[in-house]
Amino acid sequence: MLDRPLILTGFMGSGKSSVGRVLADRLGCPFVDLDAEIVAAAGRSVNDIFTEDGEQAFRSMESACLKRALDGGLTVIATGGGVVIAEENRINMRKQGVVVNLCVSLAQVLRRLHGATDRPLFAANNAAKSLKLLMDGREQFYADADIRIDTDGKSVEDVAAVILRFVEGLHE
Repeated sequence: MLDRPLILTGFMGSGKSSVGRVLADRLGCPFVDLDAEIVAAAGRSVNDIFTEDGEQAFRSMESACLKRALDGGLTVIATGGGVVIAEENRINMRKQGVVVNLCVSLAQVLRRLHGATDRPLFAANNAAKSLKLLMDGREQFYADADIRIDTDGKSVEDVAAVILRFVEGLHE
């Protein structure tokens, strides 16, 4: 069975946190939501960190939280959508865990995040255009994964089942 972190990457709204909770439950291990860890450590919301300190400060906190989470043995980690931007994060994730990328279409992201106020990079006036640029810019980094799963039209349970089958296949 898996003995190292299972790391979920993907764009905002791809289902990382929802799928991660199901996986952690099924694997009987801790679940770490990096954004929640950052909020707890900073004592402020992600929006407040972005507004008051800027994206660079947030990314620095994110990298520190990721390093701590990766040292936790068998853990399911739901990363923030931008964690893949930093090369050091990608290297650490590949070296220490199994990286699962959850793919999602722009149309699905727009549906899932409609009305969201807790996503600083979603709050732009022209959300669709801004998100498309972000997605395209991160695609090469998301592609650096052990497995990629299209989440469009799939339930959280279905996505978790695909990941569990993949993990089981690693030890056959």
